[in-house]
Amino acid sequence: MATIQDTTRSLKETLQQLYPAPEAGAMAQQVVEHVLQKSRLELSLTREQEVEEQHLAAIQKITERLLQQEPLQYVLGVAHFYDLELLVDQRVLIPRPETEELVHLILQQHKGRQHLHILDIGTGSGCIPIALATNLQGAQVCGLDVSADALAVARANAEKYKVNITWLQQDVFEPVAAIPAHSLDILISNPPYVLESEMELMRANVLEFEPHLALFVPDNNALKYYNRIAVLGQQLLKPGGGLYFEINERYGQATQQMLEQAGYKQVKVLQDLFGKERMVAAVWGKS
Repeated sequence: MATIQDTTRSLKETLQQLYPAPEAGAMAQQVVEHVLQKSRLELSLTREQEVEEQHLAAIQKITERLLQQEPLQYVLGVAHFYDLELLVDQRVLIPRPETEELVHLILQQHKGRQHLHILDIGTGSGCIPIALATNLQGAQVCGLDVSADALAVARANAEKYKVNITWLQQDVFEPVAAIPAHSLDILISNPPYVLESEMELMRANVLEFEPHLALFVPDNNALKYYNRIAVLGQQLLKPGGGLYFEINERYGQATQQMLEQAGYKQVKVLQDLFGKERMVAAVWGKS
């Protein structure tokens, strides 16, 4: 019978048919951790232990799905995000590290503040509102999405972490009547921003499995969601309230100019850990 070490090594070699060695190794490690319900340290300490047949069978089933280029997070049913283990499936976009950086920025800028009123637009799995609600004391958080399926996942994640979040199902281009005018301290969005022309550059595991509704925007109207959310910010943010976007790296300057023309102050374009312009922060109506 194969040991933990043998099983992990064999899985890595299999996944290298599709993925670079470092990525294949990390995926193999996560699969074995998930199936055996052991931490990385526990696996290291028990690497010569034999893997039971039922666990080998489970790993084989997972491997078959991974070889179809299905994303690991969908196969395992979970994604890790800002110390949370969130439920994910093909109804929602997989949370990205760049979005963790956006959450971290907001938490750093609002450290110690209590009872903030927050709206996240295009909430998907609920990763942003849940991370903020668990880290900001007394915050009143709303998550908005057009997809009922996505909100079902978000609700399940909120229940898992026992956070009280208000979920709104609606199109962002309709009036957001549930939020009183000038009541928000923070408005956030990570809307669709991948250009349709960039589709061909994307990996198959993203294109074939993740929801296109949450990913793509027409080339001839790349800022459509940002323009709309900037208008909502004018209506819903308190004076001095913060607007935060995750953006396509191509459109940092254009987003900044649009916000400044719309009356936002202190507009900053910020880079992610890879040096790409990925976030925009602005303040409504206060210099």
